[in-house]
Amino acid sequence: MPCLITSGRSKACKDGLGGQSTLYLYNSLEDAFTVLNGEATAMNASLTAAYAYPLEGDGNTLEQSMVSDRNTGTRVNTQTLTIVLKNMDAAANAEFNLLAAGYPQAVVVDRNGNYIALGLDDGIDFTVVSTTGGAKTDMNGYTLTGVSTTSELAPQLDDTTQAAFLAVVS
Repeated sequence: MPCLITSGRSKACKDGLGGQSTLYLYNSLEDAFTVLNGEATAMNASLTAAYAYPLEGDGNTLEQSMVSDRNTGTRVNTQTLTIVLKNMDAAANAEFNLLAAGYPQAVVVDRNGNYIALGLDDGIDFTVVSTTGGAKTDMNGYTLTGVSTTSELAPQLDDTTQAAFLAVVS
């Protein structure tokens, strides 16, 4: 039976950090990465441009929720990415209009240095909320919430694939 578990895990050290440090977005591409055993081991040569969004603060989160259903014999992983970007401007408004209209895919880097590929099956649907706040200390900026579904947990890019990916970042 191909769905038998094959290993356990050792007790993890207390050296991990939560949160994300960088978001990279790129236009939807079929088979953007070659994925083997939960790891992206190669990048599609057609992926030639990605755009960086440095992240600050504690509001940047990635949650993956894998749900299986024995009645239907299916499983789905819902990837929810929440990103907070400070300061609104016309150029960002125009870009986020395109983001919401398209089917972008993403690589997010967590604070542990892991590069995680998101939206590989069907792209990511983004909700864009811009807010000016009310008090002088309230946030002025954007909250992007991206949701995608896939059948497996998001793969992490291996070192070679990370280097290839970073070479296309604008």
